[in-house]
Amino acid sequence: MLSAGLIGCSSKEEPTHQEGHAVHQEQLPGGDILETTAGPNALPSFLNGFDPQVAKVYQAVGQNHEIVEHMACYCGCGESVGHKSNRDCFIQEVKPDGQIVWNSHGTTCANCMNIAAEAIVMKQKGKGLLEIRQYIDNKYKEGFAKPTPTPMPQA
Repeated sequence: MLSAGLIGCSSKEEPTHQEGHAVHQEQLPGGDILETTAGPNALPSFLNGFDPQVAKVYQAVGQNHEIVEHMACYCGCGESVGHKSNRDCFIQEVKPDGQIVWNSHGTTCANCMNIAAEAIVMKQKGKGLLEIRQYIDNKYKEGFAKPTPTPMPQA
């Protein structure tokens, strides 16, 4: 379902439209784009033009954000843009009404994409959050940036 190995890592506001619905879009100082949609099945317009695998990972994260919020990210985003977990690379906020504020950061980062895809696939295969987190931390502990300050999930 999900593929690993995608891309490499790296404030103005304007209205935009997606499938006939107005959405809110904002560009952050570092260049990332935030875009609000109705929910996980309404993907942000900033994904237009990317490989379809990128959209699949974004949709999987939208439907499984409670998994990736427990995973650290190893692209340096914790220090560079203040992310707290891998979820922040894709989702800024899930609102009480189900709307999602998407973050474009994940579109430019192979580490972000791979961590999310691996975590979601492992969970679908029945692995627990702590086991998944330990696998991710072990895999990315050397040769990658400092991890985000993500609390360890409960066993």
